[in-house]
Amino acid sequence: MYSKNFKTPDEVRELPKMRVELVDLNGKKVMKGIYEPGWKWSEHMKPTVKTDSCQVHHEIYMLAGRMMVQMNDGTQKEVAAGDAVILPPGHNAWVVGNEPVVLVDFSGGNHNYAQPS
Repeated sequence: MYSKNFKTPDEVRELPKMRVELVDLNGKKVMKGIYEPGWKWSEHMKPTVKTDSCQVHHEIYMLAGRMMVQMNDGTQKEVAAGDAVILPPGHNAWVVGNEPVVLVDFSGGNHNYAQPS
């Protein structure tokens, strides 16, 4: 059994208007993301990761706030606190409203999230 607490994450990554905290559960990284109002992937992450859209697969549980997600094909969906979301690569996302978004991503594909490519 493995258990860790986000009060003492194994790793923290920060970019403008966002913070991600990671815990490593025997090789699987679980991520807590905190995104401030005004955060948008294409403005705050794209310059770091240098891809046209987010190329990470996410398996998310939304704890707080609202986020709009737009897939590369143009389809959009707003997700909010209480939603469980599977989000394939090829998307943009941004915070909606004045409340921070707090989410937990269980996908395990977080090894390179918010890091230069």
